[in-house]
Amino acid sequence: MSLISALAIYFVIWWLTLFLVLPWGVHTQAEADDVVPGSAPSAPMNPHLGRKIFANTLISAAIFAIFYLIRVYELIRLDDLLPAFQ
Repeated sequence: MSLISALAIYFVIWWLTLFLVLPWGVHTQAEADDVVPGSAPSAPMNPHLGRKIFANTLISAAIFAIFYLIRVYELIRLDDLLPAFQ
């Protein structure tokens, strides 16, 4: 696997896991009874984006490491999976 391919796969994994991490711990302004005038009541109070990006990076690195080990050491081969679909 080339470096460019690895970076592209990591970026896709990172982007997909971002959508899983973003809703963690979100409290809306309506829930806190502190709606700022001119904003939506469903807007988050404090989204903690720095923590979420850090957590997302760790999670996606772990997922990529598992993918990389499976790919490099051929722990699961596509040929092993194909007979199940025939």
